[in-house]
Amino acid sequence: MKLLLAIVNNDDAGYVNEALEKAGFMVTKIASTGGFLLKGNTTFMIGVDDADVDRVFDIIGKYSKKRTVPISTDPVNNPSALSSVSAKVTVGGATVFVLNVERFEHI
Repeated sequence: MKLLLAIVNNDDAGYVNEALEKAGFMVTKIASTGGFLLKGNTTFMIGVDDADVDRVFDIIGKYSKKRTVPISTDPVNNPSALSSVSAKVTVGGATVFVLNVERFEHI
């Protein structure tokens, strides 16, 4: 058995959640915040049999899309910025960790 921790952009989280539940997977959602852009994410905890790991990856990959968005480099609101030039960064997609589960009980 595996435990998947999938960190998904909030813009995609609803679609990912709906698709996982429709496929029969039980998920636990945790609100989280990214450290770089300080934007909202959803972290999904999904317990699956080893044989279902690739299926979950396929679902998450289908509904977690990367996109480029502008960010402000305004030194007033972002003191680490050196100028007030707009920049673009890639957001979205998903980061998924796969952990081995020694024991699982549903109590």
